[in-house]
Amino acid sequence: MNDFLPFLNDWETDPNNVKPVFERFKQFLESCKGASLSFKARPGVSFSLRGACPGHERDLFVMVDVVDDDPADRWLSVCFYNDQITDADERGDWVPEGLGGLDACCFDLSTADADLATYTEARIDEAWKSSLADTLS
Repeated sequence: MNDFLPFLNDWETDPNNVKPVFERFKQFLESCKGASLSFKARPGVSFSLRGACPGHERDLFVMVDVVDDDPADRWLSVCFYNDQITDADERGDWVPEGLGGLDACCFDLSTADADLATYTEARIDEAWKSSLADTLS
């Protein structure tokens, strides 16, 4: 996570006000006991915060991407393995083979939509609990 703080400190242009949502998701992930976080910087593509449960068969349970194709107009894409979450409101996009070659469900936040952020955070919680349960069984 060495690159994380420099990235966050350098992120000044945020017309969509998604930086606070990204920080909210990071804080939530830090509160998930048993989860580990990593950060992968790919400037011009994405900055990825990845949540994993050590001992789980999958590399991660969530990937929170800051999409950086236009650094002056960043947005968030939060992806999960499709079989680890529910999306009763059908607010996510199904992405075939979109996460580690497995089907994914992704939620795009192009604005600071508080309702969508809360809904997405509930999916993070669901995916974390699913991964944690799998490691304990």
